Amino acid sequence: MKPNQTIARMAGFLYLAFIVIFACSSFIRSGFTVSGNIAATTHTIVASAQLFRIGLISELVSAALFFLAAWALYVLLEPVDQRLALLFLLLNLGGVAIECLNTLNLFGVLLLLGGADYLKAFQAEQVQAAAMFLLDVYRNGFIIAQLFFGTWLLPLGYLVFKSGFLPRILGILLIADFFGVLIWFLQFFLLPGYAVITYPGLAISFIAEVSLSLWLLIKGVNVERLKERVPASA
Repeated sequence: MKPNQTIARMAGFLYLAFIVIFACSSFIRSGFTVSGNIAATTHTIVASAQLFRIGLISELVSAALFFLAAWALYVLLEPVDQRLALLFLLLNLGGVAIECLNTLNLFGVLLLLGGADYLKAFQAEQVQAAAMFLLDVYRNGFIIAQLFFGTWLLPLGYLVFKSGFLPRILGILLIADFFGVLIWFLQFFLLPGYAVITYPGLAISFIAEVSLSLWLLIKGVNVERLKERVPASA
């Protein structure tokens, strides 16, 4: 059972590392947007281009860590139900793929504002408007990825609840997290002026995913219950 305990702690470490690095990336990115002011936003990006790159690379690293965490969870929960475990792994991979491709919009912003000679054919206002367009596309792409990142929580939460070697409350929180992310996705596209309705769901998301990662990292799994589960699945 030691390898399974190791995998549990690995999953917790990778998940927590993803949360921390992604939070840092989001914090860095938020500092570049000046609401309603295109010139100020683009000027801030140009003035701190290296920091903008750090935020961008951090997001890519966090995406890789997220998929590795999902893989570790797949290995851990596969004995409970292999098909559902594969489903949440594929859903996570879909979200990671969209997120990574979506960062190309941020690279495009850097290219537009990088002052290349071929961009001199355009007026400064046109270049700035194109950069803001890519930032807006990025925001929409980010929310599209949440559809997959939210949906993967449903089979994951069910398997955690069903496993017996992890606390059932974690499974319940993850399933609630699914509904919270789904509300966020729908609100962004259908009710853009009512972001306040997403706050309770986002709070649940934070509690559910931080709790899962910390439990796996610190407590691991109930070895006796895991011993009962593995032979039953063989």
